[in-house]
Amino acid sequence: MYLLLLPNNFTLLQEIESHSSFLIMYKKNPELLEKIRQQFKTAPYPRVDLETTPKNNWEALYLHSLVTPYYLRNQKVISTEGKVILDAGCGTGYRSLVLALANPGAKIIGIDLSEEAIDLARKRLEYHEIDQTEFQVLSIEEVGQLGQEFDYINVDDVLYLFEDITVGLNALKSVLKRQGILRANLHSELQRTSYFRVQKVFKIMGLMDEVPGELEIEIARDTMRNLKDDVVLKTRAWSLDLEQDDERILMNYLFVGDKGYTIPELFAALKQTDLEFISMLNWRHWELTDLFKTPDDLPTFLALSLPETSLEEKLHLFELLHPIHRLLDFWCGHTDDRESFRAIAQWTDRDWEQAQVHLHPQLRTPQVKGDLLESISSHQPFDISRYIPLPTTVPIFLESDFAACLLPLWDGVQSVSTLVQLWLKLRPLDPITLESVSYEMAASDIKSLLMRLESLLYVLLERSS
Repeated sequence: MYLLLLPNNFTLLQEIESHSSFLIMYKKNPELLEKIRQQFKTAPYPRVDLETTPKNNWEALYLHSLVTPYYLRNQKVISTEGKVILDAGCGTGYRSLVLALANPGAKIIGIDLSEEAIDLARKRLEYHEIDQTEFQVLSIEEVGQLGQEFDYINVDDVLYLFEDITVGLNALKSVLKRQGILRANLHSELQRTSYFRVQKVFKIMGLMDEVPGELEIEIARDTMRNLKDDVVLKTRAWSLDLEQDDERILMNYLFVGDKGYTIPELFAALKQTDLEFISMLNWRHWELTDLFKTPDDLPTFLALSLPETSLEEKLHLFELLHPIHRLLDFWCGHTDDRESFRAIAQWTDRDWEQAQVHLHPQLRTPQVKGDLLESISSHQPFDISRYIPLPTTVPIFLESDFAACLLPLWDGVQSVSTLVQLWLKLRPLDPITLESVSYEMAASDIKSLLMRLESLLYVLLERSS
């Protein structure tokens, strides 16, 4: 039997060790499992160097912050201080480091089947001086043995390797607090359809009868390389950057246990496990109307039917029309635990007057504040979208006066009324009529600004009870 891991091939080792459920699949073959573990012992540190930090990876921190999905679900800002987070299938700990930096004050617990991976995860977090951590050798199915419940569970690039994804979901649900949030993902069947077709070709050729090794990699590479350039499968699933990349060939063309799912299958699994869908992780990149040339002037039938279309159907339409996402990456939680709240579009003037404004924690950094101050002092527009990517290439600029009005948010939570008063000082006169700006006019300007920024979760708005 060929061994999946190659000497001195740690990139693949890291991928395999980061997927505890992949190893679970081979429990019935202890010989292979032991070979994987033994091979890993001789490998160096992860492909992501020990010294590498994600502290400037704005998007990763934004998406791994508990603040983001909790606000989406409850329209409330939660403190991460004292929260307990599980990184299920943590591998060598890079994502655990992301979770720690994205959630200050939280305790990070990581589990994985590989003792060697767990050891490296400990070393990684120690190197970056993250002390509220705990790592254990444990499978996802055995997570109840921790005897603990979690505020947030992260299971990344693991779930789709289960024979039945509801097994993994149920195990994790059993240790999720009532108000907790679970992040998981599945490979997209539609986005990876060409890779699945390649896998079928190589299964027919016998390259996946056993766990693929060096010989199978070379046969796969030679096969794809020698196809005519206009062969459809080659045009869709082969590129020159794969030429010397053994890891990508293994993890795409010869990936044992790889499976794809669709949005309806995802929602069916959540229904079966009694979990409530909260949002896609990168929800701003799943907007159906963005696929049309004129989103404000949709085809008549779609414009009439869209208001009655369920979220599941909208997401499914998106993936059918534009399957660009490798992962169906989502947040979910216990059913009936969503806190009721009044949509911002329905707020009264009194709601606005008493509302509190928070800056998203991942924007509240010295670097972003420094860039903001530079824009203000130079009277240049402030590109707030540079820190968290948007589904459009058009950046989101704020006039320097508006940027100055938001500056107090870097010091802490502000009331809407405080920002309105500041806006009156910054722009006391209407630039066209030169007449004094009334409080009502200033409040309208600030309301429009905050609604625009809240729709992108740059700011978070809390309505007073």
